[in-house]
Amino acid sequence: MRYLPLTPEDRAAMLATIGANSVDDFYQDVPQSARLDGQVEGLPNHQGELAVERHLARLAAKNTTASDVPFFVGCGAYKHHVPASVDMIIQRSEFLTTYTPYQPEIAQGTLQTLFEFQTQVAAMTAMDVANASMYDGSTACAEAAVMACRATRRKKVVLSGGVHPHYIAATRLLCEAQGIEVVELPAAVDAELDLINHIDDATACVIGQSPNVFGTITDLSPVADAAHEKKALLVSVFTEAVSLGLVTPPGEMGADIAVGEGQSIGGALNFGGPYVGLFACTQKLVRQMPGRLCGETVDADGKRGFVLTLSTREQHIRRDKATSNICTNSGLCALAFTAHMTLLGGKGLHDLAVLNHEAACDLADALEAVPGVEIITPRFFNEFAFTTPVDAEAVIAMLEERGVLGGVRVSRILPDAGMGNLIIAAATECTTQDDIQAYATALKEVI
Repeated sequence: MRYLPLTPEDRAAMLATIGANSVDDFYQDVPQSARLDGQVEGLPNHQGELAVERHLARLAAKNTTASDVPFFVGCGAYKHHVPASVDMIIQRSEFLTTYTPYQPEIAQGTLQTLFEFQTQVAAMTAMDVANASMYDGSTACAEAAVMACRATRRKKVVLSGGVHPHYIAATRLLCEAQGIEVVELPAAVDAELDLINHIDDATACVIGQSPNVFGTITDLSPVADAAHEKKALLVSVFTEAVSLGLVTPPGEMGADIAVGEGQSIGGALNFGGPYVGLFACTQKLVRQMPGRLCGETVDADGKRGFVLTLSTREQHIRRDKATSNICTNSGLCALAFTAHMTLLGGKGLHDLAVLNHEAACDLADALEAVPGVEIITPRFFNEFAFTTPVDAEAVIAMLEERGVLGGVRVSRILPDAGMGNLIIAAATECTTQDDIQAYATALKEVI
């Protein structure tokens, strides 16, 4: 078998070499109460490929996908159109070469696409330099906080009440493990500028998000100025990469580090992943940046080539000198991002962003016409929050019964915030006028 090449004789020889009688010996430290005695209940015996394929197809048919019904879910993961050409490009051997480009002479395809990826991310965020991707937006945010503490030699991080709760959780987990104080401001629809009041001489960085988790767009320039006065850094977060085609990018607002999620460009929703984290910073901070950077050079014959220029992760340098223990990147997702962005170009990204904003405006108008609904996000790109006169969890459930996935109830991601009647809805270029009408009609019936 391709993935199980060992014969019984091979296994016996390996067990004899390490002095084990059987594979069961490996689990002698696992309590008997935690071991499975017999087969997994409810799991059928092995079957032929055709039977397994039919069974899995029946299970998959139970899912409701983003393409099956009017879909308005966002809140960090967005339904965008990914051209078929992207899938074709990422499977070409010129690009899909070795997994980790330790040997540049045999990995030029991977290295060049990562170099182009970095160039695109730096341009989109208006930052000096970007790395060759992170796992996702939340881990990029966490790494940015730790990076800021290294750069400033301080141990305090302040997060706004508009940062996505999942990003806050990931950041808190990594920071607290390293003895870094984490200050979380109360959840708020429009309060990014409150960060200014929490900057002191012990602050390493403040972390704000625009558009934030409620969809609110904020000019973070005053926050950057206030942070720099105290010799702290501004980390600017985004969850919707397409917004960078229309709103002011982090670099133009004075951000020192920009992090976010790149799933919107080249990445399908796929029931939760995989995603790709974007990470960019100023030139001054480049040697503190986690992950790796690809650079352009020339070979012995003077021909253009690409290499790993900076690799500050623990696999490449002494562990105590590493900026992070992140061990890989989302290379295939980064490649898809680069392919999609190359097809779009700068003007295409701008036009795509305009379509998103127009769709969201149409959705907001339609929903606000429903009695009892109030849009509370003051300035938005393609996502906004609105209140309903009845419990949001019930509203979302009843909308689903009517074939509409109406968004994310805030109580799901912020269960203790007292926002039980708040829903976050998103619209993209995939949202049609029929979808919007179906939502408005269903919402009126529900309320």
